[in-house]
Amino acid sequence: MIDWSVKRRGGCRWVWSSVLVFCGALSVGLVSPAAAIAASGGYANMTAAGRSGNRDHAKWEAYVRAAGGVLHATARFTLAAHKAAGIPAFARKYNLACSACHTGWPELNGFGQRFKDRGYQLGNDRDSPIWVNPSYIPLAIRTTPGWRLERTTHQPVDDGVGGTVEKTITQSGFDISGADILMLGTLYKNITFGFVPTVADGEGVGIEAAFVRFDNLLKSRWANLKIGKFEMDNMLSEKRGMMLSSNGAFYQSYHFVPVGDATTFGLGDNQIGAEWLGHSDNSYTRFSVAVLGGTDGTPGLLEGKSYDGMITASQAFDGGSLGLERIGVFGYTGRRPTVFETSGGAPIPGTGTSNKSFYRIGTVGDLFLGKLEILPFFMHASDRKDLAGGTRDATWNSGILELHYYVSPQLVFTQRSEIIRMSNQSDPATPKTLGNIDALTFGYRLYPIMFSRAGLAMVGELSFTKTIGTVPLSGVGVGIPPASNRTAVRSTSLLLALDFAF
Repeated sequence: MIDWSVKRRGGCRWVWSSVLVFCGALSVGLVSPAAAIAASGGYANMTAAGRSGNRDHAKWEAYVRAAGGVLHATARFTLAAHKAAGIPAFARKYNLACSACHTGWPELNGFGQRFKDRGYQLGNDRDSPIWVNPSYIPLAIRTTPGWRLERTTHQPVDDGVGGTVEKTITQSGFDISGADILMLGTLYKNITFGFVPTVADGEGVGIEAAFVRFDNLLKSRWANLKIGKFEMDNMLSEKRGMMLSSNGAFYQSYHFVPVGDATTFGLGDNQIGAEWLGHSDNSYTRFSVAVLGGTDGTPGLLEGKSYDGMITASQAFDGGSLGLERIGVFGYTGRRPTVFETSGGAPIPGTGTSNKSFYRIGTVGDLFLGKLEILPFFMHASDRKDLAGGTRDATWNSGILELHYYVSPQLVFTQRSEIIRMSNQSDPATPKTLGNIDALTFGYRLYPIMFSRAGLAMVGELSFTKTIGTVPLSGVGVGIPPASNRTAVRSTSLLLALDFAF
């Protein structure tokens, strides 16, 4: 799933289009002034969108009250930065434009960060569902139809005479993603829920997320407990990624393991467990501690008595006219069994022993230079030799530099560069470059529609990867590595799509 977000970026064309929509809605008598402002995106220039600090709050609150006084915002309600689950239903519930919480859908701005940290609450009478109109349902549906092309080099195919030959495989055509059914909200004041089933053609229904969170325990914002299946508190959120193509839709660094490594883990995957989250009043200071099952988000006790843990911490600073700047650190450690009891020679799930460890540690930033958002990421990783299938621990480093340029609230250009380099192969005889990845993605997101009832993004994206000696992590191609473990497999994804939710 991917979440809602639209960044605040002003411009004369956007202002005039907002005015026209506002006046048109009023002239036909379909909506109230407050609803017309929300539908026109009039809040866009009054919300932080990841840039503003306390100085903008007074203006924002005045705008909200002028639009009908439906939010009853308090003087303490300053703006901060966070990646949060956001759906059109929240905009409908609080009579806000989507840009109030989002930079560029699906990314969140500072206000959206704090909204999520508070358990999807603003601190007014609309928080509890018992005070909301019975017709309101906290639900949205998202899917992405479009056209795509996939091209992958050095793919082994039959040569017709009993052998194989390497060829470039090219496929193209119209396609559609699965559908995400996003249900997020409050069961009662300070009790948050999330339930996100996914539907994919031919694959049935899966559960992407399902959790309950208890907020402000002991009346403290430093005590919030989430239990269930949920995304880790990653500053660089894969579930809110701006890119959608096969090679660009996920972070290679989050899912990479060395060739021959049996570790089942993805840093971007939703995990099952419990998370303790704390944050300052404006969410500038944040931390989380999670204890997780060792199944990489798969229900059941497949890995036996195995648990993972993750710690995150971040601090934001008001950069004045530049925007809101945030830096953070994270650490993830886990253990996976290497021995199972068997029956008839087949391993028995849940009986794993001889657990061996792995870890991921790193730092990440979310920095603004006016309209340019810079997202740097560095990670060091290690898997024990018993997991990596060799005689020594496998270690590697990875780095990401992602850029978002907000031409206006309706147009965002995106770019991401990613690199993964092995430091030590578990088998010393293995070429050191085996598994190394270089990835490069360029794209844009154009938002012709973005209001509380629906959103539409027109997406264009071109993504390249080079993987040494193995198949692309995206899975495109035939799924068989090249003949030589030194061969560079190059994969290209081109996507033109309509990303919409309602």
